[in-house]
Amino acid sequence: MAVHRRPKEAIDGLLLLNKPSGMTSNRALQIVRRLLNAKKAGHTGSLDPSATGMLPLCFGEATKVCAYLLDADKTYRVTARLGSATDTGDADGKETASAVVPDLSAEDWSQILQGFVGESQQIPPMYSALKKDGKRLYELARKGEVVERQPRKIKVNEISLLEAAGARLVFRVSCSKGTYVRTLVEDIAKCAGTLAHTVRLHRESVGHFAAADMLDLATVEALSEDDPEGLKGRLLRPDDALSDFPAVTLDREAGERFSGGQAIAGPVDAEDGLVRVYGPDELFLGVGELQADGLVAPRRVFHLQARNP
Repeated sequence: MAVHRRPKEAIDGLLLLNKPSGMTSNRALQIVRRLLNAKKAGHTGSLDPSATGMLPLCFGEATKVCAYLLDADKTYRVTARLGSATDTGDADGKETASAVVPDLSAEDWSQILQGFVGESQQIPPMYSALKKDGKRLYELARKGEVVERQPRKIKVNEISLLEAAGARLVFRVSCSKGTYVRTLVEDIAKCAGTLAHTVRLHRESVGHFAAADMLDLATVEALSEDDPEGLKGRLLRPDDALSDFPAVTLDREAGERFSGGQAIAGPVDAEDGLVRVYGPDELFLGVGELQADGLVAPRRVFHLQARNP
């Protein structure tokens, strides 16, 4: 007997999932995609399987904002175990060395943490998804291979101590894209004269999205069963991810030209850079770039339905 499946729906929007521990980012995406019955989906800013917290899931036209979210700063709550190093830098790895935990005060730890604020160079860990000669570093690491990695520029915007008790260190950090928190933990421990690995990592925010914007997987599953339309109503609009960009509103004729790929005249006295472009009735048309010649050139064109009145 043939099995008739529901046709996939063209759903446009963002869902900020509070990813549970023990699940890959892609697995979480596929579960929510199935619950929404969405045609097209993607995620940005992968979390390790053991990590929890904000994972932006993008559906339909919202997949076009993934690159912008990837560039956004992120905030983490980090729990580290002092005095023990693992091959992966987290609790999933095997212990490779141990060391005495220094008897430091909260003030001492705060001072050490503040030394990491600002720009610095960080060497990515072997257990990462970066590639070397076409191979993922973690694939090489599992074979016992260690290869040279080029340092990368990162920036720590803020870092604050939450707890320091015995071998337990807890802090919150806001940092740039490309920052490996596991490596940051190891570097902090090194400054304190000991070793450490990450035992818990929870991402609290991505860009301007805050913890209150997240949905637990159990909530998504319950809404999918009891109130499918209500679940769709919880999706954020694609342009919500771009609220840091200035907004430009066009009339109907200019909006049609922009959507057709043409550069159009921009606002007077506006600064060069990326802008959100809207047409009549606040319909989001896409991302444009305001150029020195005063024109707004299309960079990403969106095809969305008009906002509900």
